[in-house]
Amino acid sequence: MPSEIETIIDAIRNKKGEHITTIDLRNIGDAVCDFFVICDATSTTHVKAIAESIEEKTTKELREKPWHVEGIEHQEWILLDYVNVVVHVFLEEVRNFYRLEELWSDGIIEEHND
Repeated sequence: MPSEIETIIDAIRNKKGEHITTIDLRNIGDAVCDFFVICDATSTTHVKAIAESIEEKTTKELREKPWHVEGIEHQEWILLDYVNVVVHVFLEEVRNFYRLEELWSDGIIEEHND
């Protein structure tokens, strides 16, 4: 697994993000990136804290900033786009509604929960 993903997972764990999942999309021809990292949070404040932790850790350790960020204003689903890796930080009920793991089930799905 690329170190970028390990750094992101560590940042999520630092803020007690839940149900951490990666989806390896490299074998899907029309995929938008190589990997998704998905997690959920218990509140909008928690969603924001996880997203900020990811940005801080990737900037500090990898010298990478997201190319694009969406969802900061509502904090129910924040997307951090690192081009090859896209991170989705969801409120639990929003994650359950969109079910990205089902939409991208052709990818290799791996759970990262302690």
